[in-house]
Amino acid sequence: MKDKGVGLCVLCGLIIVLTGCSSYYMVNDPAGAKLYYTTDIDKTKAGAITFKDEKSGSVVTLQSSEVKEISEDEFNAAVKSEAKIK
Repeated sequence: MKDKGVGLCVLCGLIIVLTGCSSYYMVNDPAGAKLYYTTDIDKTKAGAITFKDEKSGSVVTLQSSEVKEISEDEFNAAVKSEAKIK
């Protein structure tokens, strides 16, 4: 019986970790004055960043950028508003 309890606790903890640890970012391209929204940013050796824009589905690489962490609600509102426009 104790093994079931321990297994259940481990499973619940794993679910919380997998669903609750997402970060959401708004990336501003100062040169083009365009906003991008993503959940993952990779930094290159040259100092640029690469990410998948959730609005367009495109992979974007920027040499110069401003990155701001935003809430899940802000992220969803921005991504969904773009989908309604198309």
